[in-house]
Amino acid sequence: MRPDPSTALLIDMDGVLYQGEQAIAGAAETLDWLRANAVAHRFVTNASSRPRAQLVARLAGHGITVEETHILTPLVAAADWLREQVDGPVAAFVPKPTLADLDGLALARDPEHDRAGAVVVGDLGAAWDFATLNRAFRFLMQPDAPPLLALGMTRYWRAEDGLRLDTAPFVMALAHASGREPQVFGKPAAAFFERALAALGASPATTWMIGDDLRGDVGGAQAAGMRGLLVRTGKFRAAELETSDIRPEAVLDSIAELPRWWSGGD
Repeated sequence: MRPDPSTALLIDMDGVLYQGEQAIAGAAETLDWLRANAVAHRFVTNASSRPRAQLVARLAGHGITVEETHILTPLVAAADWLREQVDGPVAAFVPKPTLADLDGLALARDPEHDRAGAVVVGDLGAAWDFATLNRAFRFLMQPDAPPLLALGMTRYWRAEDGLRLDTAPFVMALAHASGREPQVFGKPAAAFFERALAALGASPATTWMIGDDLRGDVGGAQAAGMRGLLVRTGKFRAAELETSDIRPEAVLDSIAELPRWWSGGD
């Protein structure tokens, strides 16, 4: 089954539009094609190491034009929830520049002196160490039992020097130690996809997700009622596709193939 003219599209970014500091060949042209053909689309990423403004600037450096308001990140979704649901400062374990997307929320710094209304865990990368992980644990163990918010549950990603751990392993360590079930803001959580669909004004039945993560992108989208396209760029691993019970509707060499495939080409 291929998309029809009413189909909308959700697009992953890292590994689909770019990889490391290099744009995926043909990505900019594909986005131009989507706009020229009025295909409704939004960008959904589990990136929590950069604010949306930096993501837009990074893409612009690759010759790829994206509007900031068309990008949904886990931290943007979590910030809206925090403003509505949480009383008290936020203990945010994300890179400092990303705190810009928590605009207006007070921050907790020290678990021995600051009460936390919630603990937010994103991709700190090489900044994770025992002291930092233990500080997050101590916030979680405060008497008020603040909720644990996970900015996505991506297990790993592909950097220029190879595979690197992402957010999920650190979230799971904290969940195991504290006995707290994480609330996930990001892929593969259905609520994250539903928020993106609401922004598009689209239904799951008429929306496709394109990504490089078989579980987080394709599996998550299918569980939310959408169809999934997998690309052989980024973190794609043929062995995982062969052994998984997740079956994408199609597998493309890269996003550059999307216009031809969408139009019915071989």
